[in-house]
Amino acid sequence: MIRVPSPAKLNLFLHITGRRANGYHELQTIFQLIDLCDWLEFSQSEVTDEQALIQIDGLNNVNLEQNLIFRAAQILKPFAKNLTAQSIRIEKNIPMGAGLGGGSSNAATTLIVLNKLWQCELNTEQLAALGIQLGADVPVFVHGLNAWAEGIGEHLTFIDLDQKQYIVLKPDCFISTQLLFSQKTLTRDTKPTKFCGYQDMPSDFGNNFEPVARSLYPEVDEAMQYLDQFGTAKLTGTGACVFTEVTEKMNIDDILKNSPCKAYLVQSLKESPLRHFEV
Repeated sequence: MIRVPSPAKLNLFLHITGRRANGYHELQTIFQLIDLCDWLEFSQSEVTDEQALIQIDGLNNVNLEQNLIFRAAQILKPFAKNLTAQSIRIEKNIPMGAGLGGGSSNAATTLIVLNKLWQCELNTEQLAALGIQLGADVPVFVHGLNAWAEGIGEHLTFIDLDQKQYIVLKPDCFISTQLLFSQKTLTRDTKPTKFCGYQDMPSDFGNNFEPVARSLYPEVDEAMQYLDQFGTAKLTGTGACVFTEVTEKMNIDDILKNSPCKAYLVQSLKESPLRHFEV
């Protein structure tokens, strides 16, 4: 049995800079990997039925065909030189619908591990190219490095970020990304910028989805108001989670204890623990 972590991410900011003819939005963001992780366990099973080649335990509320772990395995199957049946058990610690990239990270972890177990012999770039078919966030988890991202999130420039701690709150609601994108008030023409601009004035960089998320979901607004008492609250991705950077003056225990919803203390990562995965 192989047990591996599947880390979450924060979007330190998220801007929409335009829209393509096909309807996709052009984005700019920074992906910061954090030490909040799901855990995936892979073990070989004796299944002979082709339909049951992949068995997944731990996500029973997700339809198998929509499960990103299952879909990642299906995409990788044609490249397998040693196709073995796998039982995959997931220990879910990253909340779903949170903007923390849990599903995308799970898909990337599956690609990385099965690439080795099935002897697909694909390199990281090839795995990332497969990953973009599953979601725009998957490639950054395949590479396992913090990144400045553009395009729909697939054009990555890997960057060094200072080690920091963050307080993350998960409001008790599930945000519809589709609903956020459909709002007429959503800002879609933020002026493109550069990483050096962010380095000079990170406080000027927010999330274009934050105003609409706050107006549509009172739980998000409540969480942001709570964190704004102690620092600058930001929304991550298009999910429900909000976060703030930890500073020396904060009483972390009190902030976590009195939070209006589920709260996490997380540490930034320089790289994913999967970067050096070997069977």
